[in-house]
Amino acid sequence: MIADVASGLRRAIATGWPTAALERSTLSGALGWALNLALPPTCGGCGIEGQLFCAACRPALESRLEQPGGVPIGLLAEIPRPLLQLEWCSPFVGPVRAAIHALKYAGERRLAEPLGSALATRWRHAGAGGDVLVPVPIHADRARERGYDQAVLLAEVAARDFGLPCAQLLERHRPTQRQFDLDRTARAGNVAGAFRLAPGAQGDRPLDGRWVVLVDDVVTTGSTLVACATTLLEAGALGVSALTVARER
Repeated sequence: MIADVASGLRRAIATGWPTAALERSTLSGALGWALNLALPPTCGGCGIEGQLFCAACRPALESRLEQPGGVPIGLLAEIPRPLLQLEWCSPFVGPVRAAIHALKYAGERRLAEPLGSALATRWRHAGAGGDVLVPVPIHADRARERGYDQAVLLAEVAARDFGLPCAQLLERHRPTQRQFDLDRTARAGNVAGAFRLAPGAQGDRPLDGRWVVLVDDVVTTGSTLVACATTLLEAGALGVSALTVARER
C-alpha cells in the first residue's frame, strides 16, 4: 500500500496535478492503508469480512457493466433534458443499495473504491465521450456533518481509473430536502436553482467547450442531475452527461 501511495504521488506530479489534489490523494491513500491495518474491510453488500465487495455480492454491482450504452431513464424511455446521456451500473437494490447506504451514512469511505471503479468501467464501455468528471455536491452543512461528500469520493476514484480530470465545479448553495423523502412531482422543485458554480470556478470560465460528465451515487427521476446540468450549460459547457452507481426505479 505504501508503494501504491508513492507511485500515485509520482504520477500526480508528472501530470501536473494541483498541490491540493496531491495532498488529498496522498492523505487518502495513507489513511486507507492505516484503516485497513486497524480494521479489516468487510463487504458492503453482506458484511462478510475480507473484501469491500465479496465474490457473492459483486455480480449485483456488475449487472449492467457490459450492457450497451444509451439506455435512457424514465417510464417513457426518455433521457431528462438537457442531459445528453445517462448511465448507471446497477439497480438500487440488494448489495448495491446496502453498500451505498454504508458509504453515505455509516462512514465507510473505503467503499468509494469499488463503487468508483465500477463507474469508470461502465463509462468506458458505454459512455459516448466526456472531458471532465464533476461530482454532484451535497450541501456544505451536510458535508461537515458527514465528514466528506460521497459523490466527490466516487468521482475521484472514477477519474483516476478512467484517466479523466475530476473537478469540483459545483456547489449546492441552499439546503434541500432529501429527494428520497419526496414524491416524483416534488423533486424537481426541491432542487431547482439549488446549484451554482463553486467560487473557484467562476472567474476563468473553465467549462467553455468542455463536455462534462456528472457523477452521483443514485438517480431516480433525474431532477438533481438536470438542475446541475442547467447550471453547467449556462456556464459554457459544451454538453453534459451523467453517470451514477445505481438507479432507483
